[in-house]
Amino acid sequence: MVIATGISVAVSAVIGPWRVTTGLFVGGLLALFSHRWLKSSAAAAIEMSVALPVGGGPPRLRLAQFLLRYLVIGAFVFALHEFDLVSLTAVFAGMSSFVVAIFVEAAREFYFAIIQREEIN
Repeated sequence: MVIATGISVAVSAVIGPWRVTTGLFVGGLLALFSHRWLKSSAAAAIEMSVALPVGGGPPRLRLAQFLLRYLVIGAFVFALHEFDLVSLTAVFAGMSSFVVAIFVEAAREFYFAIIQREEIN
């Protein structure tokens, strides 16, 4: 995701307006932030489903963070857009950098599966 964001920001800096470049950069950072937050929240949700605590304390708070991240990201993007600092379309494109990362990883896995395959008898 970092590489996809870096390439898109570099290309946009050369050929695009500054709001688009800023939107791609912010969207890429938000995608990384969301991914990290999702990993910790999902781990907490799985932990909660495996061993339910007696008091119902911290894991529920972590599960609430799973949904809170959408609110935080949405509020941040809304504020940046209202101050006319970013292009909303570019932010969404930057937040989609994980799609590029998924396709690159799938192509890499497919390549290695073909190169290092074993014959089926």
